[in-house]
Amino acid sequence: MDQQPPEDQGRSAAAGGPPSCYRHPGRETGIRCTRCERPICTDCMIEASVGFHCPECVRKGSGTGHHPAATRPRTLAGGRIASDPRLITKILIGINLAVFLAVSVAGRDLLEDLLLFGRAYTDDQAAGLEGVAEGQWYRLVTSMFLHEEVLHIAFNMLGLWWLGGPLEAALGRARYLALYLLSGLAGSALTYWITDPGQGTLGASGAVFGLLGATAVLMRRMNYDMRPVIALLVINLIFTFTWSGIAWQAHVGGLVAGALIAIAMVHAPRERRNLVQYGACVLVFLAVVAIVVGRTAVLT
Repeated sequence: MDQQPPEDQGRSAAAGGPPSCYRHPGRETGIRCTRCERPICTDCMIEASVGFHCPECVRKGSGTGHHPAATRPRTLAGGRIASDPRLITKILIGINLAVFLAVSVAGRDLLEDLLLFGRAYTDDQAAGLEGVAEGQWYRLVTSMFLHEEVLHIAFNMLGLWWLGGPLEAALGRARYLALYLLSGLAGSALTYWITDPGQGTLGASGAVFGLLGATAVLMRRMNYDMRPVIALLVINLIFTFTWSGIAWQAHVGGLVAGALIAIAMVHAPRERRNLVQYGACVLVFLAVVAIVVGRTAVLT
C-alpha cells in the first residue's frame, strides 16, 4: 500500500476541513494516533490506554513492553481487532441469500411457516395459519431473514454490506452481531404490537435500519460530517412512510433500538464498558419480551 510521508499526511483534505486518514486518502477524520499524531479513520484506529493508535504504531510497539495496551488492539467499542472486519456481515448476507433460495425452491408453504404473523385466526375458525400469539415466537427471528422478491433482498443486502462493514470494524464482531439481531427483533416486536395480527410481514429491513441508526451515532462520535447519513436517513424514512406495502413499524423499531444500543457501545465509560454495553443489550431484549408478552395477552 502506498502511503504519504508524515509531513504530507492529511494535506489531501480540503483547506480548513478535517484531515484524511493517512492509510485511506479521501476519508476525512477527526481522530489522530496519540503516538505519531497521524490522522486515522475508524477502520484503522486501535484503542490504547489513552486515545487511539494507528496500525503501524501498534506493530512497532508489539513486544517492546513500553505500550502494553498497544499489544492488545481493540476497536472503538472495546472489541477485538479481526483479520477480516466484514466476516459477520458476509455470514449474515449468506444466511439471507440461502433462505431466499430455499424459499424459492420450496415454495409458498415454507414462506408462510416462517414469516411474521401475529394471530392468523378469526373469531369463529382458524384462517389456516398460526402466529406468534399461538406460541410461535420463532417467527420474530425467522422473518428477519425472509425476502419474497429479488428487488427486496437486493436493497436490503446492499444496505447490510455498505453499513455493516464499517460498523463491524468499529464495534467488533460480538457487539456488532448483538446490534444487528436486537435491532431486527425490536422491529419485529413493534410490528407485532401495532399491525393487524393477520397481516404477514417479512424482511431484514428492521435490522438494516438499526445499522443505519448506529451509523449515525458512530459518525457523531467520530466528529464526521453528518450530512450524508442524515440525508440517507431522511430518504429512507420518506420511502418508509410513502410507499405502500412497507411495514414502517419494523423500520422505526429497528432504527430506535440500533441507535440506543450504539450510544451505549461507543459512549460507555472505559471502566464500566462491558456493564453498560451488555446492560443496554439486555434492556432492549427485555423490552422486546415485554412487548411480545403484552401483545400476546391482548390477542388471546
